[in-house]
Amino acid sequence: MTYRIEHMNHKEMRVPWTRLMIALVIPLVLTGCAAVGPDYQPPAMEMPAAWQGTDDPALLPRAQLVQKWWSLFHDPLLDRLIQTATQSNRDLLAAIARMEEARANLGSTRGEYYPQVEANGSAIWQETSDNGLSTGVEETLHGVGASAGWEVDLFGRIRRSVEAAAADYQASAEDRTDVLISLYANVALTYLDVRTFQARLTAARSNIDSQKSVLALTRSRFRNGLATDLNVAQAQRILASTEAEVPPLNIGLSQSINALAVLLGQTPGSLSSELAVPLEIPLPPEKVTVGVPANLLRQRPDVRRAERRLAAQTARIGVLKADLYPSFSLTGAFGFESIDAGTLFDTDSRIASFGPSLRWQIFSGGRIRQQIKAQDARTRQALFGYEQSVLNALREVENALVAYVEDRTRLAAINRSVTAARRSVKLATELYKQGLVDFQQVLDAQRDQFNFENQFAAAKGNSAANFVRLYAALGGGWDPTPAPKPDLNDRGGK
Repeated sequence: MTYRIEHMNHKEMRVPWTRLMIALVIPLVLTGCAAVGPDYQPPAMEMPAAWQGTDDPALLPRAQLVQKWWSLFHDPLLDRLIQTATQSNRDLLAAIARMEEARANLGSTRGEYYPQVEANGSAIWQETSDNGLSTGVEETLHGVGASAGWEVDLFGRIRRSVEAAAADYQASAEDRTDVLISLYANVALTYLDVRTFQARLTAARSNIDSQKSVLALTRSRFRNGLATDLNVAQAQRILASTEAEVPPLNIGLSQSINALAVLLGQTPGSLSSELAVPLEIPLPPEKVTVGVPANLLRQRPDVRRAERRLAAQTARIGVLKADLYPSFSLTGAFGFESIDAGTLFDTDSRIASFGPSLRWQIFSGGRIRQQIKAQDARTRQALFGYEQSVLNALREVENALVAYVEDRTRLAAINRSVTAARRSVKLATELYKQGLVDFQQVLDAQRDQFNFENQFAAAKGNSAANFVRLYAALGGGWDPTPAPKPDLNDRGGK
């Protein structure tokens, strides 16, 4: 605000106490008026009583989820990788910075509750025109003082602004948690990719060794006239086909290790030595706690974030509606002004002003009302966004449940196929040595063994990955106990 200060004598500067008290007390009384705009009420969302697939004995519909679900793999290296990512992942650090920004914005908005005080000082030299009304005047005007203004929050503009800023801060906190849950899942999934590629490479190399042995046997039999050159060529073809599978697997392994390093905030290749030794793919427990659908509203940070954004949009309607009503302020200034620096702080150099002011935009061509309608439409959008986030959460969990259950069944079937395929190779090779079966049966058995062992390694990794996706969809990985909400009446302005 800009204040215009007039020169006054001492008598003119005296303000009657009654007028001063009225100017101070009336706005304070008026601040008890209710804030305009709708008071926010969390939306009610109907939720299913139970998940569709919880009749499977592997799923336990208990309310409490395991927060550190990755610990169920019993893999110390995975535990350490997730801990490192929590401290160094760049996306998470950016989400934390956004949360700090929102908290600072909340503190800034709370500052509007208080008077705004400004100090000023000047020493201005001026000279008037010789051809003007005051000819040839040259002087230096010295001034020092302070001015203040305080908006009385009569219709709740500031209160609604604080409500919106507080909800934005809470939404940013949920966004940080959402990034954290995604980070946990991505670290675990990428680590499982590493172990899966290693398992598939182990299966390929084992089959290559077995196929080399058969090729050597076929060449020996060919030299002794017990096999044909066609048999040798067929054995070479099977071996070359399996060897061709190795480079793509090495590429996938290298890319997964590099991706894992970036998730941990490290340079690609920094984990190569630590992950060089192949280990078994970690498997989840036999039984998994999946909670109940109603928990999603509490567990999923993306749903909680959408609800907080709806709350912020609702408060902004009140911020705009306050512009339809008059705005009251108390303004004042006090200082000294003199053309002689030596008399600047004399009594006769004092200047002062004080009093209430009113601003009321009576006509704006419908601009404010249209802005309110636009804000109301944004609030409806936020409501639909919240409802859609709930539906998406339910869909993700249901899909993850089906994938987890069905892939466990598939894994068991492929495991039986691997056992049978290995036995078939052994039997076919023995019978071929005895001349009781055609060499083609050996080749078919070898090809099936590699295919099933490769499928089994991939299915084992996918089964573990489905557990990760299930807990990510359920919102597991953090303590969903509601954090204390910012006190909207706290005017400490942190």
